[in-house]
Amino acid sequence: MPQRPLDGKRGNPFRRSALDDHLPDYGQPGSGQRLDARGHHCPVPTLRLRRALEALPPGDVVCLLADDPMARIDVPHFVSQAGHDLLDSRSVGTSLEFVVRKRL
Repeated sequence: MPQRPLDGKRGNPFRRSALDDHLPDYGQPGSGQRLDARGHHCPVPTLRLRRALEALPPGDVVCLLADDPMARIDVPHFVSQAGHDLLDSRSVGTSLEFVVRKRL
């Protein structure tokens, strides 16, 4: 079965942006993968994060960008409930950035 892009659009869901330059290195394989969910309202950012994490091997890190204010609540709650590690969360301009490590 062919996989759809994680952002529901054509192209790479882990597309680079001007914000990529400050993405910290967490020393994990695949560190620095970025999922851009800006422009989507909850629960879409959290659902895309879930799908991205399902596709990653354990221990890999993904960075989610979202601009929906509810993501500030929904993403940490999902990460905690699913057993993943929220390594960082912060505001970057008008976006929220969440760095999540998939559970081992």
